[in-house]
Amino acid sequence: MSKYTIGIDYGTQSGRAVVIDVNTGEQLGEAVTAYPDGVIDEKLPNSDIKLEHDWALENPDDYLYVLETAVPKAVEISGVDVSDIIGIGIDFTSCTMMPVNKEGKVLCQLDKYKENPHAWVKLWKHHAAQDEADRLNAIARERNEEFLSRYGGKISSEWLIPKIWQILNEAPEIYEAAEYFMEATDWITMQLTGNLVRNSCTAGYKAIWNKQKGFPDKEFFKALDQRLENLVDDKLTGPIEPIGSKAGELTEAMADKMGLRSGIAVSVGNVDAHVAAPAVKVVKPGKMLMIMGTSTCDILLGDKEKIVDGMCGVVEDGAVAGYFAYEAGQSAVGDIFEWFVNNCIPESYMQEAEERDINIHNLLEEKANKLKPGESGLLALDWWNGNRSTLVDTNLTGMFLGMTLLTKPEEMYRALIEATAFGKRMIIETFREAGVPVKELYACGGLPEKNRMLMQIYSDVTNMEIKISASKQTPALGSAMFGAVAAGKCNGGYDSIIEASEHMAKVKDETYVPIEENVQIYNKLFAEYKRLYQYFGTGENDVMKRLKKLS
Repeated sequence: MSKYTIGIDYGTQSGRAVVIDVNTGEQLGEAVTAYPDGVIDEKLPNSDIKLEHDWALENPDDYLYVLETAVPKAVEISGVDVSDIIGIGIDFTSCTMMPVNKEGKVLCQLDKYKENPHAWVKLWKHHAAQDEADRLNAIARERNEEFLSRYGGKISSEWLIPKIWQILNEAPEIYEAAEYFMEATDWITMQLTGNLVRNSCTAGYKAIWNKQKGFPDKEFFKALDQRLENLVDDKLTGPIEPIGSKAGELTEAMADKMGLRSGIAVSVGNVDAHVAAPAVKVVKPGKMLMIMGTSTCDILLGDKEKIVDGMCGVVEDGAVAGYFAYEAGQSAVGDIFEWFVNNCIPESYMQEAEERDINIHNLLEEKANKLKPGESGLLALDWWNGNRSTLVDTNLTGMFLGMTLLTKPEEMYRALIEATAFGKRMIIETFREAGVPVKELYACGGLPEKNRMLMQIYSDVTNMEIKISASKQTPALGSAMFGAVAAGKCNGGYDSIIEASEHMAKVKDETYVPIEENVQIYNKLFAEYKRLYQYFGTGENDVMKRLKKLS
């Protein structure tokens, strides 16, 4: 008898559920639910309360809506018997965090606090805690805090502690009202099981927790702000369990809402990027996975802990038990291409796409693919949403160089794609220079599925063969795999994620291979990109930051 698991992947704009055959990894059902309120970055829903620059919030009710709509739909499409579903796995963008009361409610779900922006979910790309991140980094350097090196020398404004500190500074009443500050992935597993269980992945990468040493001590938090001295004991309580372990079982109340049976194993929460690694057989050192969508997150496995400038973190057992998992990434990739299409395309191009009944991105790809590397004379810096790795600076901004009166939209489009590829090469080279091998490159997510030209450019720029996930919903597949591990072999699942990967992971036979003549040209362009990267990104010329202050 076949057994099945459900993987639920919470992205930036939507949540998706898949039903997976435990024996083969075959996807039998899929459903996607867009968040009704989407990304909240201008004003709070159903109000005139405006948000400041660099804010990005979400509504926790949207996450529950995914459980109640996408899961039943995916199960219905699959046609499987719910009695044969043995596990559920969850992954989420991170750090996506919220203040929660003792009853498990996010404070914005209460009338008393719903008009306070700090009571809402702070999405991963909420960058308004940059001041707090800068101060945290400065104080950590002054105190020679050893943890700082594990995060490439900087803690990002996207992470948990800066966001908590921003709440304390700007809305102390919300800080006091919060019984817990939680990652969204842990909050969802708590809704499913009734148990407060924190996962080691987000704790390690986003909350400065270490498997061997725990959180930084009280003296560090006191040095940040006396009011934070007891943050860990007061607001970050709850067991921290390794990924792949069981958070609990599906409650009867949630089972009724989701059309499932109660008692199903629910795995400890995970991050969308990290959960994807074993889903494409990235379970050994030297393999890097690019999860490519609105942003890109990179996961690289190593057998030793090394210090790498600008990495997002290195966590023992962070993606696969027994190995160190390194994280890096780019804050905007698909978002840049979407910005370009929404703001820089002439009407004639839109009309052509409409007349030919093709997507505008497909039209631009078609036109840009006719260009040779370097033909346009353009070069761009891919910092439309700051730089996550290796500079860890959200105050950096994007740039085009080489524009003329003859520059065409497809040339700009291609230059933006190339810029993101150059950013990826910077990350890869930085790891190699630090002694962390990058021998194989894998990709998953929306972009590899949609744009062949983009993937060929990445192969040419990095001079590496790129293998592609065979699943269109790789993180959801990975979550389903962890659901199978939570269920365990005795219930028809697996006892390790490596074992699950052997049976359930999916990689395409077709790969992207570097074209030598393109590699040579891109080596020259990358040398120029690297000069600009250092000039504008490392303090030699802070014009981008000066301009941003004037805006």
